[in-house]
Amino acid sequence: MYQTLTKPIFDIVLSLLALPLLLGTLLIIAPVIFFTDKGPIFYNSNRMGKNGKRFTMLKFRSMQVNAPDLRNPDGSTYNSENDQRTTTIGRFIRKTSIDELPQLINVLRGDMSLVGPRPILYSDRYSTFNDTIKKRLTVKPGITGYTQAYFRNSICQEEKFKHDAWYVDNMSFRRDLQIIFKTFFVVLTRDKVYRV
Repeated sequence: MYQTLTKPIFDIVLSLLALPLLLGTLLIIAPVIFFTDKGPIFYNSNRMGKNGKRFTMLKFRSMQVNAPDLRNPDGSTYNSENDQRTTTIGRFIRKTSIDELPQLINVLRGDMSLVGPRPILYSDRYSTFNDTIKKRLTVKPGITGYTQAYFRNSICQEEKFKHDAWYVDNMSFRRDLQIIFKTFFVVLTRDKVYRV
């Protein structure tokens, strides 16, 4: 009941309420991104949505144009406070998670939810995924999620997937509210931004 009816309404209402924040941020951040490193304001990435459906996830661009795609040994995105690929404004919007705000548009499009497992890169090998990954793909991905709120970048990809699968089995309105409030705290304290 919550996942199929209440959660989508919750997503739309909160996203609409947060749109002025996105628009205000866009007016300030967009020129800075452009003039710091002339190029697109947004970074578009092909990700996997519910049941493996492909969608384009939006972010404010934090890296230099044509920056190489670096990965950790477990396949997760490489991040570091001293990452030379990021622009000056990019380091700031990553630390504060401002780069994720455009995903409110993804929520309003129906691609994402406010809370859910973070979307993984698109792959046409869905049938080869293990049960843990498939489990996390049975729900819409989120702007934030259980793993981001409680662990952020402090654990490996495999552990993140296990926690995401746990969330899918234990999803509730109360838990989603806890995750949202915890996310605000983590963002404000800039806790576990970088993987050690």
